[in-house]
Amino acid sequence: MSKQGLELTLKQTQKLSPLQIQTIKLIELPVQDLEQRIRQELESNPVLDEDTSSEEDKEEGPREVSLDTINDDDPIPSYKLKVNNYGKDERPEYNTFSVKESLGESLLEQLSYTDIDDKLRSIAEFIIGSLDSDGYLRRSLDTMADDMVFRAGIEASEEEVMEALKVIQGFEPVGVGARDLRECLLIQLRSKKPSEDRDNAIMILENHFEEFKSRHFTKILQLTGISEEQFKRALKRITRLNAAPGGQIDDSYDDQAQQIVPDFLLRYENGHFDLSMPRFKVPELRINHKYAAMLENAALNPSRENKEAASFVKKKMDSAKWFVEAIKQRHNTLDCTMRAILEFQHDYFIDGDEANLRPMVLKDIAQITGFDISTISRVVSSKYIETHFGIYPLKYFVSEGLSSSSGEEVSTREIKQAIKQCVEQEDKRKPLTDDQLVSEMEKRGYKVARRTIAKYRDQLDIPKACLRRNL
Repeated sequence: MSKQGLELTLKQTQKLSPLQIQTIKLIELPVQDLEQRIRQELESNPVLDEDTSSEEDKEEGPREVSLDTINDDDPIPSYKLKVNNYGKDERPEYNTFSVKESLGESLLEQLSYTDIDDKLRSIAEFIIGSLDSDGYLRRSLDTMADDMVFRAGIEASEEEVMEALKVIQGFEPVGVGARDLRECLLIQLRSKKPSEDRDNAIMILENHFEEFKSRHFTKILQLTGISEEQFKRALKRITRLNAAPGGQIDDSYDDQAQQIVPDFLLRYENGHFDLSMPRFKVPELRINHKYAAMLENAALNPSRENKEAASFVKKKMDSAKWFVEAIKQRHNTLDCTMRAILEFQHDYFIDGDEANLRPMVLKDIAQITGFDISTISRVVSSKYIETHFGIYPLKYFVSEGLSSSSGEEVSTREIKQAIKQCVEQEDKRKPLTDDQLVSEMEKRGYKVARRTIAKYRDQLDIPKACLRRNL
């Protein structure tokens, strides 16, 4: 006979409480989503009411119920519940701003403010719908005119199409509607204040674009007669232009642009910071008097029916208590995290100078606050702060983590700074390619892939090596 054995395995697991689950979910929400979530709770939990009464009503009205004092021994608490997690202002004003807007939406909005006739407006609308994602029109005018007839029933000459295109080329972002790189750069230059450098740059692109593309700088000097110093200044103006103006606007959002309400407000006055969290239509909550009366009736008349009703109310009140406490914990967690970021980036928040922005990873803030890294990650996700120098997502202050050759974690900003230094110190007659930058970074102790170098270089607005070459 075989011997059967029973093996008992003990496994230790961590089970989150309802309050912890609620808090985790609420921490992830930006302030405008929090308002919606509270409204959902008001609709789903009949015990909760929005407190819309005036101060006089609160003094003369019936007794309200506190969630803080609900327990089995004393089911009839005596004071009101409030989600008291707001700043000192009753209803301060907060700016909103569009996070993303499609290129087409932006151009159509600008077109709506333009004083042109209906036919030209229809032609312009068709052209806007034909632009590539980078803002270029890569179709000939005669092809556009033919398409308008068959697809939109608009009979337009090439001259009318060109007239409408010129209107679009006057819109923001500057350079949109160009048919090639040369035209894109020229549109941007012509929009700038006249100067010798700007005029020389226009002359080079208008008359010697092929030599410019081929980097035949000596030939350009011979053909134009300008000095080497004048050419360098003109070249600098050109390399600072945007080759893909449509890329400034994200077409991934085809619907109306999302409106953002900052979760934090930061003011800097007389050498001191004032950090607050906005209150954006978040209702104050209290216990519905009807259900408070059920508890009181159950205490005075403990019948089976009343006890069952009281049990139902008690469960709903427990749920409400967890929800309200989670809101309070969300506020405390966000406030503590933002103050830690403010402490870590103190010098930067004085005037917004990026030179003072320290490399910072989630671990740095977790160590200051004592929170888990996962909690810090939830806080910075989809949250924004309004400062005296602009509105920024909290993720802007957090760098991705990379490893150095010694295995130490370094921030993306540190890597970018090193790339910037390499480019500044390179021989401008033989600028470093991305592969060479990889080698230079390795010498400095950073292990970075070539595609990462290319990505960070683009983010730093550093042109490719061929466009950085000078005489």
